[in-house]
Amino acid sequence: MTRTTPSPELACPIAPVVDIVFSRWTTPILWTLNEYGRQRFVELERRIATISPKVLTQRLRQLERDGLVVRTYHAEVPPRVEYEISELGRSLGPLFASLAEWSPNLDRVEAARQAYDTRGSSR
Repeated sequence: MTRTTPSPELACPIAPVVDIVFSRWTTPILWTLNEYGRQRFVELERRIATISPKVLTQRLRQLERDGLVVRTYHAEVPPRVEYEISELGRSLGPLFASLAEWSPNLDRVEAARQAYDTRGSSR
């Protein structure tokens, strides 16, 4: 009997969602757009101070491609571009709210890490 290895998507149906939503900068970008509304690139860059312009550009393009962000170009002098979270992006709100509810457990995670590290150094 031949056994085939299932794809990660079949083994764990949420894996593609995690790949889209929880890449390094996606969550802060979506949270910022949801919290503060439509913003220009420079405003996003200021609010997410640790992101480089190159990475912000890449992530915004990917989020636009995924349908989570809407980019609006205004043909003015000088040209103006604004970004806002899409309806599809807003639909992630309950997921983010659930994660926020879980965040008090981070203290327990840190305690477990410290206990593990202490055990590891005594081996």
